[in-house]
Amino acid sequence: MANIVLFGPPGAGKGTQAEILKEKYNLVHISTGDVFRYNIKNETELGNLAKSYMDKGQLVPDEVTIAMLQSEVEKNEDAKGFIFDGFPRTEAQAVALKNFLETKDQDVDAMVALEVEDEVLVERLLERGKTSGRKDDANEEVVRNRIKVYYNETAILKDYYEKQDKYYGVDGVGSIEEITDRLSSVFNHFID
Repeated sequence: MANIVLFGPPGAGKGTQAEILKEKYNLVHISTGDVFRYNIKNETELGNLAKSYMDKGQLVPDEVTIAMLQSEVEKNEDAKGFIFDGFPRTEAQAVALKNFLETKDQDVDAMVALEVEDEVLVERLLERGKTSGRKDDANEEVVRNRIKVYYNETAILKDYYEKQDKYYGVDGVGSIEEITDRLSSVFNHFID
């Protein structure tokens, strides 16, 4: 079983690449963004709580995120492995994920990070905002705040996984196919 954290700032292409890689390697893609949007759309208690933070460009608290994630993993007990997209975002979440996976005799095999310059991210997100209907992508101030929050609160996970020799940075600029090839060269080390 392979458990890979797909990492990078908002707009790096994690969702696009995860969709391709899950098919290629027969893994389950768990996107916290998708899980949040599902819960928000269905107005669940956790969804309403998550929305109140997301609307301000803030991270959803760990307890809410972890509860949603554990539920998704447990729905897929027979999976060959998981691509975690958008989780963990804090060291506390990384520790919670490690502890949860240990209860299933598993661990995170790698954190693979898409690395993209800030101005490219802003451009990508604003463009996505025009077509996706996502309000958090349509406002440049909110977009820039999300990127800032990523660097202040989330990018520190690079150190957490580097200390475990599990961090792999990948250039996230180029065609979708070029980026997929770069990611695949890392994934191939962990997937039978």
